[in-house]
Amino acid sequence: MTKLSSEEIERYARHIVLRGIGGPGQQKLKAAKVLVIGAGGLGSPLIQYLTASGVGEIGVVDDDTVSLSNLQRQVLFGADDVGKPKAHIARSAMQALNPHVQITPIEQRIDEGNARRIIASYDLVADGSDNFATRYAVSDACYHEGKTLVTAAVSVFDASITTLKPHRTGADGSPNPTYRCLFPDAPPAGSIPTCATAGILGALTGLVGSMMAIEVVREIVGGFSGSDEGLVGKLLLIDTTAMRFETIRYGWDETNSLNGSAAAASPRQATA
Repeated sequence: MTKLSSEEIERYARHIVLRGIGGPGQQKLKAAKVLVIGAGGLGSPLIQYLTASGVGEIGVVDDDTVSLSNLQRQVLFGADDVGKPKAHIARSAMQALNPHVQITPIEQRIDEGNARRIIASYDLVADGSDNFATRYAVSDACYHEGKTLVTAAVSVFDASITTLKPHRTGADGSPNPTYRCLFPDAPPAGSIPTCATAGILGALTGLVGSMMAIEVVREIVGGFSGSDEGLVGKLLLIDTTAMRFETIRYGWDETNSLNGSAAAASPRQATA
């Protein structure tokens, strides 16, 4: 078990006295390696809270630079960062926040060709990307590499978040659902307006990115209580116009193209 220094014990004191995390949970956080896809609206608060929580190593995948329009919601950056690489700015800012955490910038776009290679060395993945192509590539790679995935999306005033463990089976022995069970096919190109054309409520990304961090911490420490379910097999929907939170359950679809009955091959599943 990874030991905590006296400085870390003081830094993480509020976690250590927290029932559901404690010293053992904080040690698990320190030993964990988490890959964050995107350092934008969702990635900004996610990276900040994972760093503050003491996750030992955080990889940040983003090939973009900071633009002035990002600053309305991407609170990781300031006006002086405009034009600079997001992943590298994230490392500098997080080193100042917590020098005990290693931040690894990965300044490239993740896709079907490199996703498995990038994901392979991490324990858990959190996807805050803004397009379906990346979400499918990341979720498929996580399945094949046997990695838990926390994924979220935001649009205008709405958001959704779920946790995926399709490489494991549920407590009843049935397969856990995949991202393709939830969204079998990507919507037609251009059918969903982008953030640039439809807009986005800035504070919503902060809310959802923080909730992603909670899910990541939950998974690392093994749950906050004996009856802790998390968001596996559940999709949390957020509507800020009505300030409504709704959770819907979804299950494994045997027709899904990733690990359905007709899939050519699937990795060995373990019970979770």
